[in-house]
Formats: sequence, structure tokens, C-alpha cells
Amino acid sequence: MDVVERYLLLGLRLGRHVDGLVDSYYGPPELAGQAETEAPISPAALAADADALLAEVEPATWLHDQLRGVATYAGIVAGEALPYGEEVERCYGVRPERTPEATFQAALAKLDELFPGDGPLTERYELWRASQVVPVDRIHDAATAVTAELRDLTVGLFGLPDGEDVVLEPVTDEPWLAFNYYLGDLRSRIAINVDLPITGPELIGLLAHETYPGHHAEHVWKEQLLVRDHGLLEESIILTPTPQAVVSEGIAESGAELAEDAAAATLAPVLARHGIECDLEAAREVRRARDALDTVGLNAALLIHEEGMALDDATEYVARWAAVGPERAAHTVRFVTAPNWRAYVVTYSAGLDLCRAFHGGDPARFRRLLTEQLRVQDLLDAAPVSSGP
Repeated sequence: MDVVERYLLLGLRLGRHVDGLVDSYYGPPELAGQAETEAPISPAALAADADALLAEVEPATWLHDQLRGVATYAGIVAGEALPYGEEVERCYGVRPERTPEATFQAALAKLDELFPGDGPLTERYELWRASQVVPVDRIHDAATAVTAELRDLTVGLFGLPDGEDVVLEPVTDEPWLAFNYYLGDLRSRIAINVDLPITGPELIGLLAHETYPGHHAEHVWKEQLLVRDHGLLEESIILTPTPQAVVSEGIAESGAELAEDAAAATLAPVLARHGIECDLEAAREVRRARDALDTVGLNAALLIHEEGMALDDATEYVARWAAVGPERAAHTVRFVTAPNWRAYVVTYSAGLDLCRAFHGGDPARFRRLLTEQLRVQDLLDAAPVSSGP
């Protein structure tokens, strides 16, 4: 068995111990069958296997980065205690840093200007959101129509492989807002958590993140070009505690920005046809003002895991600095304390910064993110001087 097959089997074996660790697998079915039918292998033994594989793989390569993340996480599952910052860095290749609250304060001041009036900013912001909330019974149909529009946009900008497809499914009782279950064979199932109210503009951003030009577009291009055309089987498994996730979330986050900006004029009528009236231009301005608040959740994770902040206090912290209600704040804290997601929170802000700087708003450079096997270090090395769309 070669190194790549051993890497795939290692990921599948570790996935038996942690639900959700294997985000997707569409590699050789015999390896999946072996991992499912054999007696479970202890996390400590899997950590040792990962270390042994690391010694065989050339440093400063995509596979070496992945194996370092897997080895780290296997050790954690086996009981190894690491400082939170070191855990994150060894899994994802980026060091989590706390954002000064002064940065949040400046963003809140901008939001205060956008939502003038009396009463707390959170109440004014939530009142604005409430005016654009998509009724639960319309989410599926509206999401289907928005996804079709985003697909057309993505085809025009970046292309898509023939035969790709997505299926949308409302779900409840999950720690995330939406999830792309990539099924292989160029297909995705998109689960949308309908527990929390979602506005029309938020639905657009969420779908652009999960489908076109985000996760689904990335996965289908990489399956077609890297796995099918070039035989890079290591791409046929997607493992959450690895640098692969930083690049993927950065693609989805910055791709959603590109899509929202490019399709604002055409998406408003799509929502209106489903009885959802919203001002997408105003929503874009709000989104840009809230940009600096994207790291509030990461700050909460650092405060909880490094400084021992109580969960109730962390919920209050998120509510204050993210200008959200207690329900949404509690949802954030639930995510950053879930065992298999606590370190993952860094992937959104770090990935966005890296991918946004890499493509600089240039569709050709964004397409490289969708179609090439790029490392976190590649993004750091190749980012143009001018960043941001």
C-alpha cells in the first residue's frame, strides 16, 4: 500500500472515533470497507501511524501539511493535552490571534451610524434583520431559486464540470448554520439549519458559501481535475482538522463575497418572487461594516480555552461585541466548544484573509483556488501586495 492509500486509510480509521472528522470521502471503496469492518484502532496507535507517515513524506508539501494536522488531532483524541493556540497551529498551519476589542468597537460605531435611533444597537440591528427574515416554509423554495442564480453566475465566471449537482435539505438541532455534505461523483447535499431566523441576504451568503462558487464548486472541480484527471487520490478525502479546511473555508467565505457583489442586482428579484423583500445594497454595506466582527467567535474560543472564561460570560461577550441576540450568541459559543469544532473556528477568518489577499478580486486567481492543490503557505507566498476585492 503506497503512502497516499495509507493516508486515506489513516483518515478513515480516525474518523471512526470522531463524528464529522471525515467531512467527505469518495476514494477507493475498498479502503472505506476495510476501515468500517476492521476492529477500531486506538487513537494513540493512529497518532503513531501518522508520525511514521510524516517521516516518509517530503516536507513543505500538501500531504505533509495534512499529515501534521492528522497526527496532532489523533494525539488529542488519544488524550494528549496541548495549549489551545498550539493545537490550532499544528492542525491548521495558522496561529490564532486575539483581535483587540477596539477593532470591534470601531465596527460597532459604523453599524450605529447605519442603524440610527434609540435603544441598544443590537435591538436596532435585530429589528432590521427581522424585517427581512425568510419564513421557514419558504426557505427551501427560495434557496433553490437563489442556488440556480448563483450557479449561472459561477458558470460564467469560473465554469463548472459537466454533470455536477446539489440537493438542498432543511435540518434542525445542529451547531452550524449550514453544511455541505460532499457525496462524490460531483454531487453535494446542502443541509440548512432552520432553527435560527435567517434573512434573505444571509440566505444568499450562506448558499454562495456552501454551493456556488464556494464549497461545492471547489469540491467538484478538484474531484474532476485533481482526482479524476491527474490521479491525486489524496484529494478524495476531506478531513476537518487539517490545513485543507483553511483553504476551503477561505474559498467559500471570499467566494460568497464575490458572488454577492456580482449578483446583487439579479438576486433581489429572485427573492421577491418568493415574497421576500430586502435591500441587498444596504445588506452589502452592513456586511462590510460587520467584517471586523468576524473574529468575535475566535476571540471567544481563545478566552474560553486559554483563559478559562465561563460559558455564560463568553455568551455575553459574543452578544456584546458581535451585536447579536442571546440565542445567536449562544449558538456561537456552542460551536466553539464542540469537541470536533473548537479549533475549527480559526479557519473562517484566517482562510478569508488568505484567500481574499490571494485573489484580490481577480476571477482568474479565484479560479486557481478552485482548481489547484494549494497549501496555506502557497497563499502566504503568492498573495499579491494589494489585498481585498
